[in-house]
Amino acid sequence: MTGLRLMAVHAHPDDESSKGAATMAKYAAEGHRVKVVTCTDGRRGDILNPAMDRPGVLENIHNVRRQEMAAAAEALGVEHEWMGYEDSGLPQGDPLPPLPEGSFAVQPVEEVAKKLVASIRDFRPHVIITYDENGGYPHPDHLMVHAISMVAWERAGDPDFAPEAGEPWEPLKLYYSHGFILQRMELLHDLLLEQGKTSPYELMIKRWRENEADVMQRVTTRVDCGDYFDCRARALAAHATQIDPAGAFLASPIEDQQRVWPTEEFELAKTRVEVTLPETDLFEGIE
Repeated sequence: MTGLRLMAVHAHPDDESSKGAATMAKYAAEGHRVKVVTCTDGRRGDILNPAMDRPGVLENIHNVRRQEMAAAAEALGVEHEWMGYEDSGLPQGDPLPPLPEGSFAVQPVEEVAKKLVASIRDFRPHVIITYDENGGYPHPDHLMVHAISMVAWERAGDPDFAPEAGEPWEPLKLYYSHGFILQRMELLHDLLLEQGKTSPYELMIKRWRENEADVMQRVTTRVDCGDYFDCRARALAAHATQIDPAGAFLASPIEDQQRVWPTEEFELAKTRVEVTLPETDLFEGIE
């Protein structure tokens, strides 16, 4: 079956490549339409790759990240849309400083949701992927993505909501992406050590063991997408300002990732069709 449509809503350029990227590449390759909606421009993201911390990059970070996003979308074979909001940044300090005026996370939720509804009504996705109530992690832009996604899920099919945003369209399933799985990282960490290599995972594993619940208890859907891990790796590498080649995202060879953990994980949060859990397909139950 081909021709179904999937929309993934993300906060920043690079989020799409670390959360469900191989799944999107798989569905796009199988003939479905897949679109990534990026809510912010990423302008307040730090340069996390030392090789990109050079003159001219930070000064032009807005344009650099647009170019990176275009390359990542091409690597995954997906369509892409900018929502047009300004990155809110991740506030630091005690007490936390206020978020920048005009940035994404300080916008009225319903007004932003109307823009997302317009995108949904235009693209007409059967399935939406977004973040859970914790934003995946509590970045203000991620929390905002969750908030607007839930409003859009409820109201996109309502003809009385934002009639100027197009003809109503009611998506059938909504998923939370769970891109960071402790058990997966532990397996990759152990394998690197067995191979006599240095592992970049240790600090992340320690932090997640201390602070995070077991995400796998929430997972309802595991998509076998190992054949598309190379697309995921190319998309991650395209975000050169954000992804350090020596860091955790690209530390393990693709072959090891395919052998140890060949799936990506999602949580079915809302559905308007009958399904049987657990699932292996985001389009399960959709005619």
